[in-house]
Amino acid sequence: MQSPARLSIAQVLICGGAIVTLSMGIRHGFGLWLQPITQAHDWTRESFALAIAVQNLAWGVFGIFAGMLADRFGGARVLMGGALLYAAGLAGMALTTTSLGFALTAGVLIGMAQAGTTYAVVYGVIGRQIPADKRSWAMGMAAAAGSFGQFLMVPVEGLLIDRLGWQDALLALGVAVLLIAPLALGLREPGFATGAPAKREQSIAHALREAFRYRSFQLLMAGYFVCGFQVVFIGVHMPSYLKDHGLSPQVASYALAIIGLFNVVGTYAVGVLGQRLSRPKILSFIYFARSVAITVFLLAPLTPASVYVFSAVIGLLWLSTVPPTNAVLAQIFGVAHLSMLSGFVFFSHQIGSFMGVWLGGMLYDRTGSYDIVWLIAIALGVFAGLVNLPVRETPIQRAPSGAAA
Repeated sequence: MQSPARLSIAQVLICGGAIVTLSMGIRHGFGLWLQPITQAHDWTRESFALAIAVQNLAWGVFGIFAGMLADRFGGARVLMGGALLYAAGLAGMALTTTSLGFALTAGVLIGMAQAGTTYAVVYGVIGRQIPADKRSWAMGMAAAAGSFGQFLMVPVEGLLIDRLGWQDALLALGVAVLLIAPLALGLREPGFATGAPAKREQSIAHALREAFRYRSFQLLMAGYFVCGFQVVFIGVHMPSYLKDHGLSPQVASYALAIIGLFNVVGTYAVGVLGQRLSRPKILSFIYFARSVAITVFLLAPLTPASVYVFSAVIGLLWLSTVPPTNAVLAQIFGVAHLSMLSGFVFFSHQIGSFMGVWLGGMLYDRTGSYDIVWLIAIALGVFAGLVNLPVRETPIQRAPSGAAA
């Protein structure tokens, strides 16, 4: 059994927050490379979008296995491996000259890296090391760190592109992301110190059967699909959408940074509220509010001011789904297989991400406009708001033998 000793809350939040800041901050700026890379290689936007779509799908697929490994051997080892993959993927993204090579590096390699360096792994450590009465707050803090990474890193990435060129900017980020490896040392959990796999009262197979038969788990997966569709479509395609309408690239950089800044507030606030209010109702509100925000953005005249207002509002709602979703999973199923179950729910998120980023590029190339995808994003937000309302967050009742309730 895992040792009852725990890492300090400060240590978990500082190291975990810094890791998420780097990992999420870098990937939030990938939309800034769309036009430089496609113009340099004479590719279509769909070629770039397909690679980023593959990245999100690979993140989801490998996130499941990263979660299993983190639950069994501890998150620190997984984080170190993810850092090495991230650096290799960024270098390959800079040096490849074919669309296939770009899909394999920016897509598969970086997707695998993100699986091992983001929320599923870090939240597993939080779930095991931080008491339940502080868990939602701590998850909100980690999500806020990822949001701060977006606020911090997107302008930095824009500056690197301007000063170094797009290729050298990617290589510089590849060096920076290696900082994740030493930070992971601060998340070595006492129960995994010997390197032996942790013993569980419930097997992986049983945990999966229990979860996938549980209605609330299915509904959380459906809602997370929508989350992925919306945020990745906006994050990757909004810079080009704004440029197509005559706004400067600086407006797009500022918009993405504003999203990150206000998401710091949104994710932290939701993490605090999740300790007091119904988390499924919080999720429903977030999805409904996103649809309203997108609708108003499309109907209002497009100016830098309207872009910044939209970015602030959508930023409050951006990653604020992450703390309540993972807190509900921990509340229902416990923390023994939390990273794995988070990985499966996140896989649904990444299928949505794949659809959002790929449809954005494909429909733009077919129609010359993003209008259809914006409308799909609105409709899906309403759907997600509805399906989260009946989610039950009470702990599942198990028989003493571990049989499913």
